[in-house]
Order: sequence, then C-alpha cells, then structure tokens
Amino acid sequence: MRRNQGCNPLDHQVARRQFLAGAAGGAISLGLSGAPAIAEQVQGQHKRILQVYLQGGVSQLESWDPKPGTEFGGPFRAIPTSVPGMHISELLPYTAQRMHLLSIVRSINLKTNDHSQGRLFMEKGRRAGEYPYIGSIASKYLAPANSELPGYIHISTRGLNDSTSAFLGAQHGQLKFEGVKPPKNLGLPKGLDQTAAARRIQLRQQFNKQFGRGRPKSMTESFDVSFQQAAKLMARKTFFEKEPDGKDLERYGKHDFGRNCLLARTLLENNATCVKVTHHGYDSHAENFNFHLEQLGEFDKTFAMLIDDLHERGMLESTLVMVYSEFGRTPKINVRYGRDHWGTAWSIALGGCGIQPGAVIGKTNEKGTAVADREVDAGHLFHTYLQALGIDSTNDHEIAGRSIPIGDPTADAIKELLA
Repeated sequence: MRRNQGCNPLDHQVARRQFLAGAAGGAISLGLSGAPAIAEQVQGQHKRILQVYLQGGVSQLESWDPKPGTEFGGPFRAIPTSVPGMHISELLPYTAQRMHLLSIVRSINLKTNDHSQGRLFMEKGRRAGEYPYIGSIASKYLAPANSELPGYIHISTRGLNDSTSAFLGAQHGQLKFEGVKPPKNLGLPKGLDQTAAARRIQLRQQFNKQFGRGRPKSMTESFDVSFQQAAKLMARKTFFEKEPDGKDLERYGKHDFGRNCLLARTLLENNATCVKVTHHGYDSHAENFNFHLEQLGEFDKTFAMLIDDLHERGMLESTLVMVYSEFGRTPKINVRYGRDHWGTAWSIALGGCGIQPGAVIGKTNEKGTAVADREVDAGHLFHTYLQALGIDSTNDHEIAGRSIPIGDPTADAIKELLA
C-alpha cells in the first residue's frame, strides 16, 4: 500500500502557495558585505549538509521516541541501538546499528500543527518573515567560489518549489532535481550550436554591462552567477546520465528514495555544499502503522547505507546530516487508526559535522503528550546546525547598510549537542 499524497482536504485545510521558480530562483541580491568575514570562520575543509526531509510528518512514536506498552504507544517494539541505553523503534533496525554516529533530539515543541508553518520554521529557524533557508545560508557561506555545482540542491519527486534564498540572492536559491533526472532545459535549444550559444553569451554580457552603468553592481551580479552555474551544469550533463552501479542499487534500493540518495551521495562526493532529499508520504491520518511500516522500511536501509558510505569515505565528519519533518504525529490514535499533526512534543535525528555522536537531548513524558525536559524549537536547532558547521549564528548578515541577525536572537544553540 503506497502512500503517495499529503493530507486529505477533509482532514484539515492548509493554505498552499505555488511558486514560479527558475533554476536557482530567489530575490535579487542586495549585496552582502559581511560575507567575507563570515567565510573566514569556515576556512579549511569543505563542510557540507545532507538534509533528509520526511515530508508530511513522521511519527516520533514509530521512529526516534517509541513508547511501547503505554496507552498511545502502538504495536511496535523499541529495540536497542549501537549506543548503550538508547532505544528506537523496531521499524529502524539498520539505522539502530548506526546510532553511535548519530544523535536524537526528543524535546521539540514548534507550537504549530500546520504543514507550511512547521516546514518554514524548520528550514528558516524563524516563525515568520522572509528569511533564507539553511540550505541557502550554506550556499552563501560554505560553497567554494569555483564550484561547478549549485550550492543548494533539492532532490524530490514532486512539489515543494519554495523560494528559499530571501535576501541572499538568486544564486543561493535551491535548484530542484525531479528525482534522478537532470534539471529541465539543461541542454542547448534545438538548432543552436556551441558557436551560436557563445555569441549569445557575449551579447548578454554586453547588455548587462550597458544596463549596469550607473546602477549597483548587485543588480546584475546575482543573476550573472546563476547563469554561470547553469552553464557549468550544462557542461556536466553526462553526470546525470550515468547509470548507478548495480551493487549500489542493490544496497540502496531500486525505489525512488534509494536512487535519490545515491545521487545525493554522488553530488556530495563532487563537492556539492547542501543536498536535500525529500522522502514523501508520512502524513498518516489513517492507517498510521501500515504506512510507517512501509515508509520507514524504505527509508531505513537506504539511509543506513548512505551513512555507511559517508563514514567510510571520511566525509561524515565534514557533513552535517539532518533527518527531520515539519512536525510529528499525535500520541492519541484516531478512529481511522491514524495519528494527526503534532508539533508539541516530537523528535529529529542528526549527526556528522560538529555534532556530538550518540547523544539523546531532552525527553517527553510517559505517554509522549508533552516535553518533560530540555524543550527546544526550530530556532534552537537552526543555531545548532550553523554552529556545528563553524558559522557563528549570532553574527549578522550585513546587507546594504543593514544588520540582520543570522539566527533568531531569542534562541540559542543546544550546546550539549555540539562536539
């Protein structure tokens, strides 16, 4: 039984906006004069992010915070992990044996049960306002200047075409890959050869130069960089046409998520800075247990193989790994054997670059209905992610004479989670 859609309109009404985005959509750059100063903080080894987004809201009770034998615990057992004393759901047996490389935060309270609000809060570290996603911040401050890949790549089989870069500029917006297929319009238009394409580039540069006279450089610079990134990507079209190794496919799985994670590994190996993989189908208002049995069965081995490969290649120590949703699921089971939206007390997993491995932060009460210790929200997580990457999240973006805090000033990092 394949869950291939989000909430039914009968479950709740959620406002959804559709964004029209280009290859690296976003706002025109306003000029970050503070960028070099922040970049100095992260000199040295190229640091990366791997985001695994479990879209729809994975149940914490069927994953990172099981409550077997309790009123709302459900039918699944808790199993030991490779960390003494740490238990997770039996639906994650492969991941359980890699938990010495990962950590869990079990005390998240977003104070929202809305898909859009929860997702934006988890990506931006802010409840409201036009702020950049963490992937766009990574693109700005961590991506090598000479990179042949965009700084922020999102691999998803459908939907979620967000505008992510806010004031950081178009070149730091996400580039969406529809699964393992290359971006649309990656090749030259029919009838246009390389010579004609080169003449077009020359003409574009002339027009930009004329347009830029007497205007701020940032008005054309942002889209210039986007164009250059697209040109580099076009030159590497064969990168997407190569068939995955058969043994790797067997390990990762031949399903979309397995193939997408293999592509994510390849992108990270080729110095991509932030790669996000979305695994759809966790919005389990009905038949929660059957759907989690299937969804996490697909996630578990694939994710474990990806962690193994990053670890064995020496990349995990420089790659921040985030496994998250927009919220969790209600402890109380509804009349359709489902769990509904629950932003009040839920969990994520993370590890890699700058993160203390094998840690469990916070806890929920016996029934999982409330946070019992060390309550945090997405603002705290956002600071933690950036500081793990070596970026001072208490610093400011300096934009056209204005200082805008990178992280929410009312939150701070989870210090005991930082290595």
